[in-house]
Amino acid sequence: MQSVEEILVKLETADNTTKNRLENILVDQGKAVVPELVKQLKVVKGVKRGVVAMSLIRIGEASVEYLRKAASDNKDFEWVAKYLISEIKGIAA
Repeated sequence: MQSVEEILVKLETADNTTKNRLENILVDQGKAVVPELVKQLKVVKGVKRGVVAMSLIRIGEASVEYLRKAASDNKDFEWVAKYLISEIKGIAA
């Protein structure tokens, strides 16, 4: 199993097909990678940030508690967390 960090490094040079495959790997790992994805979401930019955000949305409800905690710990992150939670709730509904 590849770590979140290893996957993020691969995203730096990934084409769209590879990017999609790497996102699917993250999603398949499920709740186990959510804490690391939330942590990375605070620091990564560009394609990496998009893949991390989409992975959290696709993982779904398991992401919500970690996003809420991150938002309460970091007010600058709050709007990102709220947006992702609204996307998760919208998908789940």
